[in-house]
Amino acid sequence: MEYLINPRVKDIQFSGIRQFFNMVSDYEDVISLTIGQPDFSSPEGVKEAGKWAIDHDYTTYTHNAGLLPLRQAACNFVKNKYGLEYDHEEEVIVTSGASEAIDIALRTIVEEGTEVILPGPAYPSYEALIRLSGGIPVFVDTRNSGFKLTASLIKEHLTDKTRCLILPYPSNPTGCTLNFEDLKEIAELLKDKDIFVLSDEVYSELVFKGSHYSIASFPGMKEKTVVVNGLSKSHSMTGWRIGFAFAPAFLTKYMVKVHQFSIACASSISQYAAIEALTKGMNSALTMKHEYMKRMHYSYKRLKFLGFDVEEPNGTFYIFPSIKRFNMTSLDFATKLLQEAGVAVVPGSAFSEYGEGFVRLSYAYSMETLEEAFNRIEQFVNRM
Repeated sequence: MEYLINPRVKDIQFSGIRQFFNMVSDYEDVISLTIGQPDFSSPEGVKEAGKWAIDHDYTTYTHNAGLLPLRQAACNFVKNKYGLEYDHEEEVIVTSGASEAIDIALRTIVEEGTEVILPGPAYPSYEALIRLSGGIPVFVDTRNSGFKLTASLIKEHLTDKTRCLILPYPSNPTGCTLNFEDLKEIAELLKDKDIFVLSDEVYSELVFKGSHYSIASFPGMKEKTVVVNGLSKSHSMTGWRIGFAFAPAFLTKYMVKVHQFSIACASSISQYAAIEALTKGMNSALTMKHEYMKRMHYSYKRLKFLGFDVEEPNGTFYIFPSIKRFNMTSLDFATKLLQEAGVAVVPGSAFSEYGEGFVRLSYAYSMETLEEAFNRIEQFVNRM
């Protein structure tokens, strides 16, 4: 009966990130720098709000788009932080994590045979979700632009089939960010074109230098942009599964259909916890961000000392060094590092063919863990 399975599903590969993470269980005494999982606890107020919701039996379905007070809090958050104006009744959907927000946006926008431009390397879910929606992913090689998807690079890949552009900044896996001028040029290129933008800003609170800017804040861009955000990275709430899709009303009214028939609504308990996170806990990410900055500088310095060619990240909690000098594929390098040094990283090939020749390290781990990991990496490199 396997021949009856939807070919699109059969052709989709399992996430390379998860595949390598799962390999770790076969080895003892391994330090894993693979998963983008903050090592901080969810804020105490958030946990208490979740308990309160359970104790008061707020465990039923909510409005499909989410609790109105949460949608209000989410709109206030992006207005205060990034200057974005959205109507909390018609222009935001509470989703089951940022991943679902990306999914419903692409399933609403993309048609069979339409093209979606995205940077390479990129988080693997984008390509999978584009293909599942019937679209064609068009990767733009950003390896020679400091991993920035620039207006000039985008222009080279525009066709009459282009339906959407994905802007995933701050970037997983590279830690790259786009500044005001970068986004201004992209906005100028696209403002008069009938092309949607999916702006994945889930790491927006983890920018180290300068400020985070959203493409939706530029003239003519809000009307064609879906801004995706969430609480997993900013508030260390990965398991609570709360994300947001901000978009103009004409678009959300269709996106909520896909959301409704997929999951009905996000977890009610998590939604009450999220209200706490976006109000009293609005600035909870600051303490975490300062710690990530310390870890980033430490990781960057250790990699440079060991002779790695690596861009200094300006956001997220990932760093993406080149391993080309070892004349190995990224999978072979990562496997050898795991087997011989007991350190797990993610092969760059998990992030499209444009990630080949790199590996991704997450520094969402304690300094003690990072120090031991880099000591092992140093010994490994010295033996090569």
